[in-house]
Amino acid sequence: MNYLFPPAPPAAVPIVDSEKRFPVHRIYCVGQNYGDHVKEMGGDPKQNPPVFFSKPANAIVINNENVRYPSATENLHHEVELVVALGGGGSAIPTAQALQRVYGYAVGIDFTRRDLQAEAKKKGKPWDVAKGFDRSAPVSAIRPILDNEHPTTGRIALSINGEIRQQADLQDMIWSVAEIIAELSRFYQLAPGDLIFTGTPAGVGAVMDGDRLQAEIEGVGSIEFNIGHG
Repeated sequence: MNYLFPPAPPAAVPIVDSEKRFPVHRIYCVGQNYGDHVKEMGGDPKQNPPVFFSKPANAIVINNENVRYPSATENLHHEVELVVALGGGGSAIPTAQALQRVYGYAVGIDFTRRDLQAEAKKKGKPWDVAKGFDRSAPVSAIRPILDNEHPTTGRIALSINGEIRQQADLQDMIWSVAEIIAELSRFYQLAPGDLIFTGTPAGVGAVMDGDRLQAEIEGVGSIEFNIGHG
C-alpha cells in the first residue's frame, strides 16, 4: 500500500517475561470507581453507573520513561489505576463471560489536567483536552493472567517523592473488572489490544515539575518515573 507519508509506529506495551509486545488498539477509562474518590469529588458512589471516557492509543508511556509537565495546565493530577489488557473482544458481553476476554493486567496512571476538567464540567463540555493529551497514560509492562487468577484484592498505591498519596485495596472498586467490561461492551465493539483503566482511589492531587512518582499494585507490577525531565 502506498501512503502519502510513513504511518506512525503502532503503540505497544511490553509484556512481562516476553519479547513480544501488546499492540494497543484503544484506551478506555472509567471515572470514579472507588467510593472514597467519588466522595472526594463530590459525588454519590451508588448513584450512577460507570462514567467512560477515552485516551488516544499513543498517549501511553512505557519503560518508566519520564513525562514532561504538559502545556495548558497549572493543575496536573495523578490517578493510579489497575489497567486491564484485553486479548478478546465483542459487544454485549455477559458479565459471566467478560473475564474470558482478559489477557493480563498492568499498573497505569491517568494524568488529568484538573483545571481544564473542572472548567469543562462546569460548562457541560467534553473532557478530551483534560484527559486525552500527549503522554497522559504511563503504563507498566503487562502481566498475563495465569491459571485464570484475576486480581480482585491487593494494595494499590502511589507515592510522590517517597510520600504516600494514594492507597487502597482493589476490593474497594465499586464496579468489578467483569462488570466494567460488560457495561463498556454495551457501547463499544471491544477488540483485542484494548486497554481499560479501571478508576482511581481517593487521594488524587497535583504533581509538580521535578517530582518522582512511584506506583504499584500488589501482584501486578509497578511503575516509577520523573515529571519534567524528558
